[in-house]
Amino acid sequence: MKKTLLLVFCTLFLAACQPKADDIRVLSQDPSYSASLSSDGNIAVVATQSQGVQCWDLITHSLKYQWVHGDLNTGVTATAISPNGEFAASLSRDSVALWTIADGKSRGWWSLPASGESVAVANNGALLIGLNDGSVMSLNAAKTALIKFLGHKERVNTVALSADGRIALSGSNDMQAILWQAQTGQPIHTWDIGSRVTKVALNDSGTLSFTNGSTNEANIWDNTNGKLLNQLEIKRRQMTFSAVRFAKQDTQLLTGTPAREVILWQRQTGKPIAKWQIALTKNSQNRGAVVYSVAIRDTNKVVSISSQGLVETWQE
Repeated sequence: MKKTLLLVFCTLFLAACQPKADDIRVLSQDPSYSASLSSDGNIAVVATQSQGVQCWDLITHSLKYQWVHGDLNTGVTATAISPNGEFAASLSRDSVALWTIADGKSRGWWSLPASGESVAVANNGALLIGLNDGSVMSLNAAKTALIKFLGHKERVNTVALSADGRIALSGSNDMQAILWQAQTGQPIHTWDIGSRVTKVALNDSGTLSFTNGSTNEANIWDNTNGKLLNQLEIKRRQMTFSAVRFAKQDTQLLTGTPAREVILWQRQTGKPIAKWQIALTKNSQNRGAVVYSVAIRDTNKVVSISSQGLVETWQE
């Protein structure tokens, strides 16, 4: 009897810690390779397997545009949306495309000198592309200016741009995260993470950096002096992040993992505030899911989009 009561209590405790989503929407049942949410959580860009790159209005739950990247409708492996929600970027192994969200028009398409791994886009449409040869392309489409950053020695897994497109952050298999000037290629700070860098993020102003290694290093850095501000309080042996966003005037950090988790952290202390687990579709044969992107709406609703094609919202 005691064991039964203990089991019931533990089950109820876990359910309370990870409440179900207030709302779940299926955007597409087509397999997706990448998805991005706008900063306000109102727009989603999804790279599907056979239906192109889709742009969704999540407030009206309607498909705004269906973009074709290159000659084929497949092959887009990464997406990004600018902080102001005006631009979207899609990346394939051999090219990058820039789109205007207001009218759905293409702003440009560029071939790549090496296989593309990651992409970021700024408020002015400036692009940052990490490549598997260790280089990073900084492309200002408006000024037709291109800089090739050669600070890394191995594949660049992850990149981030400040909102104004001036500050770049890149993370590589060479275990280094490098902060640099996107318009000149001049390095600002270099951080040796101790393992391959799997995720980086910048706040909009470019004053704070987040770096995550392939084990459990999750650090927040002061970009003015390069010093470590704090680390996320991770209790497990290994934890990596698939989505990261600074939120609430940089007082919080919202993350997603490849293990179906959405976690809200206190930025100054690194302590977790809340945790949610994303759902699986009823007919899904894959019991796992990657959180592709996260955001917080003005209504204090936490929003996530996952590899299951689901958009979920929770009350913060």
